Amino acid sequence: MRSFARHIALPVLATAALLTTLTGCGSGISLDEPIEGPVWRLAQLGDEPIAPGGDAQIQFDRSSGRVSGSGGCNRVSGTFTRSGITLKIGQLASTRMACADPVRGANEAQFLSALQSTTSYSLAPGRLALLDAGGRTVATLSSTGR
Repeated sequence: MRSFARHIALPVLATAALLTTLTGCGSGISLDEPIEGPVWRLAQLGDEPIAPGGDAQIQFDRSSGRVSGSGGCNRVSGTFTRSGITLKIGQLASTRMACADPVRGANEAQFLSALQSTTSYSLAPGRLALLDAGGRTVATLSSTGR
């Protein structure tokens, strides 16, 4: 019996040590790192960079569970839930002002669609990538601070 316990205990301890070591590796950002607080400016839609100076941005408010910002022409707001890297943005409400610039209007429509299709995210210093159910990046945002 003693030999059996030794054969079981060693692999269990080795596995625990490995998991402890691996948990400390990675990007240095916790999977539960908050995205709430900073203003996130749209930097890229899918693979297409957005010209600097655009007005599309969002901000997550943890205390109210709300997201708000601008699609580029219109103000948007809604709810969100986040747990770890899972992110779900509820139905968004938007003002109905026409965009004078058709490119800006198209970017706004695509940005709002990207927000609604978000199921998770990845975070790097100053960068927030919104991912769809297939793990594809639908939008990349940069932090502007407060």
